[in-house]
Amino acid sequence: MSTKERLIEAGLRLLETEGPESLNARKLAGEIGASTMTVYTHFGGMTGLYEALVRRAFVQFGDALAALDRTDDPVADLLALGMTYREFASASPQRYRLMFGVTAPGSGIAAAHDLTEEGTPSAIPEASATFDELRRAVQRSLDAGRIRGDDAVAIAGQFWSMIHGFVLLELSGFFGTEGRGVTTVLAPHATNLLLGLGDDPAAVAESTRSARARFGVAEAALRVPGAGTAGG
Repeated sequence: MSTKERLIEAGLRLLETEGPESLNARKLAGEIGASTMTVYTHFGGMTGLYEALVRRAFVQFGDALAALDRTDDPVADLLALGMTYREFASASPQRYRLMFGVTAPGSGIAAAHDLTEEGTPSAIPEASATFDELRRAVQRSLDAGRIRGDDAVAIAGQFWSMIHGFVLLELSGFFGTEGRGVTTVLAPHATNLLLGLGDDPAAVAESTRSARARFGVAEAALRVPGAGTAGG
């Protein structure tokens, strides 16, 4: 592994184990047994290293989303994508916060685009690629006639707002630490959004059950209007 790669790996490791305040040139260089100047040689300074960490984190995030198996139920796949999103954030909360500029240092590195105008959320390609996974999942649901609309980007933005908001609140402890918020808050929210987009209640119930089974989420009394419970 090159020195540059070792610095990136050390940065991600320190970020998760000791928090963002641990990300300084002296500590990072010490992690790999190098001089502080190594950071400046390979990244031009800490700002360049922060950007490399954000880019690497988004690549890892994109890999996790892309690895999700696709089925013949596009809505179940869309819901499963949201669960994968949550799993990634829950496994590495500090990394997730850094990626979206919620924590210093490096906040604002993933320079935001106006999604409503430009159709892409970031100037960093690795970040935009993760949104494209969600947009494609939404487009599949549109093409299958499960939901209605003529702007996959805007609809993907709705789903993104839902899962991102939930994840940040959950990471902050507002939904406890046992995952109950998934069945009491996130799943009903997703159900309401799908129904609002025109999906059939019975189909939503089946897709919810299918997605939940893929992640081993416990049965819950998620009431889907007109279809009994999402748990069957």
